[in-house]
Amino acid sequence: MSSLVRLTNAVLVRSLINHSARSARLISSSQKNRDAATIEVPKKAAAAGPAAAASSATTGKNWVSYGFDRKDETNDRSAMNASFFFSVTLCLVLGSVYWAYVPDPQLQDWSQREAYLELRRREAAGLEPISKDFVDPAQIVLPSDEELGNTEIII
Repeated sequence: MSSLVRLTNAVLVRSLINHSARSARLISSSQKNRDAATIEVPKKAAAAGPAAAASSATTGKNWVSYGFDRKDETNDRSAMNASFFFSVTLCLVLGSVYWAYVPDPQLQDWSQREAYLELRRREAAGLEPISKDFVDPAQIVLPSDEELGNTEIII
């Protein structure tokens, strides 16, 4: 049994070695001057003036557009920088600063402070925190037993 395991392991090792030898690729690092890329400026652009030649020279062969302007690299970059400045700096940074320092619109902090002050005042006066007669019982109008009838009362 152990010889079968050794045999299958040897076959696996041999196949791995052969596979790695087949997939090895050699890379030449010598410089090939004849394969160097050159940019040719059309004669119309050179005759039109230096502005047209400069704009065609700025659009390099490796330029990838950011999606704002697909023809001019300088317009594309400036539009990208402006949009990220406005979105990140103005919206995110200044928006979060405003949100952090805006006054409490629902007055939750104020109402909690007032509740603590009222509790402190009632404790100092020796009163209950909340009076059971908060509303004068003479002002409350309740229905009589006849008006209620068979209505279930849930307390």
